[in-house]
Amino acid sequence: MLHPESIVDFEVYEDSVNFVGIAQVTLPNINYLTQDITGAGISGTVEAVLIGMIDKMNATFNFRSATEAAVKLLKPEKHLLDLRVAEQHWDSVGTQRTIQADKYILGVIPKNFTPGDIVPATTSNANGEYSVYYYAAYKDGKQIWEIDQFNYICKIGGVDYMADVRKALGK
Repeated sequence: MLHPESIVDFEVYEDSVNFVGIAQVTLPNINYLTQDITGAGISGTVEAVLIGMIDKMNATFNFRSATEAAVKLLKPEKHLLDLRVAEQHWDSVGTQRTIQADKYILGVIPKNFTPGDIVPATTSNANGEYSVYYYAAYKDGKQIWEIDQFNYICKIGGVDYMADVRKALGK
């Protein structure tokens, strides 16, 4: 059995070009849309979770400074980013450490960019926030989720929860 210990390192790519100078990435939260249900036959209010309907998603990239990569991601156009992660695990059966390859694919459009601070003997801590329109994750080569709001896709653990919606809409 594998027990996650730590992220060893990560790299970010767009069009097979490696972006350097990225210090940290905050991945999007996945929040389902909800609808309050109240009225006759319900004793109060129930919050109905809408199957496969995902609220807006955002990602934040923190840079050491306003690098060339940071400025490239500021271009007001879509960017398809590939985040490759080396995650260290403890294998309790084999009693050894292993490295698992994780990958996150983000389709993003920039929302804002902050060049950061200018302070002696430190990084500027520049950062950018991005609207995410496509989000997929892989663990050791196996897809664990795929969210594509424009194409009515919400796959979690291999099940596409929007398949019936696409069928009902004739898509």
